[in-house]
Amino acid sequence: MPKGGFDNQQYLRLQSQHIQDRIAQFGGKLYLEFGGKLFDDYHASRVLPGFEPDSKIRMLEQLKDKAEIIIAINAGDIEKNKVRGDLGITYDSDVLRLIDIFRSRGLYVGSVVVTRYTGQPAADAFQQRLEGLGVRVCRHYPIEGYPHNIAKIVSDEGFGKNDYVETSRPLVVVTAPGPGSGKMATCLSQLYHEHKRGIVAGYAKFETFPIWNLPLKHPVNLAYEAATADLDDVNMIDPFHLQAYGQTTVNYNRDVEVFPVLSAMFEKITGSCPYKSPTDMGVNMAGNCIYDDEACQEAARQEIIRRYYDAQCERRQGKGSDCTVYKLELLMQQAGITPAIRPVVAEANRLAEETGEPAMAIQLADGSIITGKTSELMGCSAAALLNALKYLSGAGGHGVHLIAQSAIEPIQTVKVAYLGSNNPRLHSDEVLIALASSANQEAKAAEALKVLAELKGCQAHCSVILSPADAVTYKKLGLQLTCEPRYQTNKLYHK
Repeated sequence: MPKGGFDNQQYLRLQSQHIQDRIAQFGGKLYLEFGGKLFDDYHASRVLPGFEPDSKIRMLEQLKDKAEIIIAINAGDIEKNKVRGDLGITYDSDVLRLIDIFRSRGLYVGSVVVTRYTGQPAADAFQQRLEGLGVRVCRHYPIEGYPHNIAKIVSDEGFGKNDYVETSRPLVVVTAPGPGSGKMATCLSQLYHEHKRGIVAGYAKFETFPIWNLPLKHPVNLAYEAATADLDDVNMIDPFHLQAYGQTTVNYNRDVEVFPVLSAMFEKITGSCPYKSPTDMGVNMAGNCIYDDEACQEAARQEIIRRYYDAQCERRQGKGSDCTVYKLELLMQQAGITPAIRPVVAEANRLAEETGEPAMAIQLADGSIITGKTSELMGCSAAALLNALKYLSGAGGHGVHLIAQSAIEPIQTVKVAYLGSNNPRLHSDEVLIALASSANQEAKAAEALKVLAELKGCQAHCSVILSPADAVTYKKLGLQLTCEPRYQTNKLYHK
């Protein structure tokens, strides 16, 4: 496990209290736009060691009697089957997944809003499916001139044409399966409708990054730019906050650019804007919960390098661009880092050069680096995984086998003879299953299984692009993986 630097319990306490204070500020009704991932924020957990990926939903659980959730989804994203890159599922499927998870945590999902609806057949089908499942659906429509034609937007021909979403609780959290889903417009549309009905309501934004009270070029904020390099998000000093209060805070370009428009909308809807800056709109308390700044800085530097390798691999696979890679190179320069800060990179590449085979290196919490190379029995990621478990469990070094070859060969036979695989080598997940099946007869295998959790947060690097099966296994174990942007073979097609 990496060194901690973030107090998660303090975060849960401060964040929930701050949101309750903001609800009270607006007379008891708040629309809270939730940016980023609500319950699986692995980026935050990597750059803020100690932050739990489900911290935000745990914080909402403390307010669940006061909160309800609206999920926004862009009709165009439904029509073109837009996919969440981290999960590999479409946005409409993710809405169903989100509803299930929220409900399982005792949170009330009031409605789904289909935004920018223009009669898309796929959106109609999705609405019918949701309503058949008992989920209330509302439609919001494109507004000509949005977001700059304030007179048109804040009128019966703008927000007034949207369905009014009936809500019953003081905190309304507006979230979405991904960016561009229309969360902010949904909140503002609701403010318009509430005002017409004589209901006092407010708006605030919960965006974890950039962290407003860290310096502009702090590695944690640079890591956010690295995470959004393909979106052209740029951190910047909030000029409105500086002018209003003489205080330097950090925000990002899209919120700074749209703030004058938001301010004008507030004035049109309610007669005045409650905020003097984009920073004022935020409710994020993460920066107040860092207790070891150097640990967070080091974690963020590692994240920037990982994003750089990810971008290189995506470019190699035809899924990324030169521009993203170039931007990440610039961010690395601003952070004053190179891939040399990851010892696993040099070690994996050294072993690959020596053996002529793909190699993996894993750096454990005590600084030890464990390696593995591809063999006839298993791939390099599986070999390194077993070697790391041997080391952690004290099972012994080279020549000690946690899994008998006789246990591996039947799995290879099934893969090749019956499942149509051309590659008999075991992937990481298959090796773990073989290890588990050996645990009843082999005490060392049982001990190795007990230390699996110690791999969480460890750094890993592979000399080639890993197969999706291996990469997913490493991710599930919590290993922080990078790969060289090259394939094991020169084939044109890679699974």
